[in-house]
Amino acid sequence: MDKNAMARRTIEMELKKQIDILKGLGYGKKTIARELGLARNTVKSYLETINDSSGKITNNDSRQADLQAYFPYCQSELQRRGVTRQILWGEYRGKYPEGYSYSQFCEYLKQWLDRKDVSLHIEQFPGDKMYIDFAGSKMRIVDSCTGEIKEVEVFVAVLGYSGKTYVHACESQRKEDFLTCIVRALNYFGGVPKVLVPDNLKSGIDKANRYEADINRDLLDLGNHYDMAILPARSLKPRDKAWVERMIQVVYTRIYAPLRNEIFTNLVNLNDAIKEYLEKHNDTPLQGRKESRNLLFESEEKNHLGKLPHDYWELKEYLQVQVMKNCHVHLSKDKHYYSVPYQFIGQKVKIVYTATYVAVYHGGERIAYHLRDRVPYKYTTVKDHLPSTHQFVSEWNPVKFIDWAARIHPDVELYIRKVLDNKSYPEQTYRSCVGILSFEKKAGKERLIAACQRATSYGVFNYKVISQIISNKLDRVEEKGKQISMPLHDNIRGASYYK
Repeated sequence: MDKNAMARRTIEMELKKQIDILKGLGYGKKTIARELGLARNTVKSYLETINDSSGKITNNDSRQADLQAYFPYCQSELQRRGVTRQILWGEYRGKYPEGYSYSQFCEYLKQWLDRKDVSLHIEQFPGDKMYIDFAGSKMRIVDSCTGEIKEVEVFVAVLGYSGKTYVHACESQRKEDFLTCIVRALNYFGGVPKVLVPDNLKSGIDKANRYEADINRDLLDLGNHYDMAILPARSLKPRDKAWVERMIQVVYTRIYAPLRNEIFTNLVNLNDAIKEYLEKHNDTPLQGRKESRNLLFESEEKNHLGKLPHDYWELKEYLQVQVMKNCHVHLSKDKHYYSVPYQFIGQKVKIVYTATYVAVYHGGERIAYHLRDRVPYKYTTVKDHLPSTHQFVSEWNPVKFIDWAARIHPDVELYIRKVLDNKSYPEQTYRSCVGILSFEKKAGKERLIAACQRATSYGVFNYKVISQIISNKLDRVEEKGKQISMPLHDNIRGASYYK
């Protein structure tokens, strides 16, 4: 895609939130643009809009100059034993009290070193990164009835600082399984790292590229929900994912090998066995140290993780629709209708729905929210969404019409109940009831009662037959000891026509 075209395109809601998260972590415009696959001008324009709206103007020119001048010293000092970025930052802030925060200092230094093509040990910080990937080798479950062997994927997540590891077997690397595994890992760790580093998986990345990756909407949405930046490992850059790849080799030794001769007939039993050996792995002392991964996690990393949100993340689906004239949108998957404010009639909107709710957006702003209802041909309506002249329609329901008919006569009530039972499309049924009961004023109570009695004897239950009976005055024809049949001519149809 042409870079100028990218700069002009509208940034999706998910990308805007990721820009905010990365900016808050101290990443510069160039890095944000590269990691999110956006043009630098697109990121710059968005951030300038945020600054303009908040009335804040930042000028980093002098601080940048001071920082860049300090980096050659950092490069040489980092080669010396015991010197860390934390020490260098402390010296930097001593010299420049108004300088950058520690996270910003580290990010700018990383960029500078990358440009100089310096290969250094990647220093890990508590609560900073969680690396994820699927193991190259699969595990197996056996169908207890047929004996068929099925290979299953194994997901691995590791925290960069403590090395605490999470392992889970799942059916596939498809998006649903991949995202669910990430959520499981966050729940296992009991907190959220600042950055998630996935490999360039097809389930999470739409396009793999050495310098940028198009992160799919669902992975971005998950990251935004947990306030976590998504920075995929760069292809052809093994250092980016070396942490998790080394851990996968350890998992082969400490989990795969002990379970290699055991037979599992389902994923639940397999994951129970994996969990047992996983805990042994996390409790094993680190090489050359006394602490285990669990001990290091509890003492130094756990408190640096962000809090898990109260609400559970759900996979979202998206649908572009036009608001109908009755102030509703149609969720075709469920054949269900949801109301939106009448001001949006005729306009294009986006439906975002999960297993539990349905939200409607216009121009990036949410204009309606409903709990999801999978009953087909039903309307979920907020009364305030409708114009005042139509709000009474939102109160239509079977009880309303049955009570209305009962006030007229038991035979009318019986007829209305049959009408309600006879249709599957609620709005059509309710309109039939309104039409039938309106004859109380148009033709009079007695004629409506007689028409309902006559139509009941025909076994036909709809508005049309009541209208035909009253129009042709058949309600006034007296029965003489026998049931009267409908006359056959062009204007009067048989019972089968109305069924």
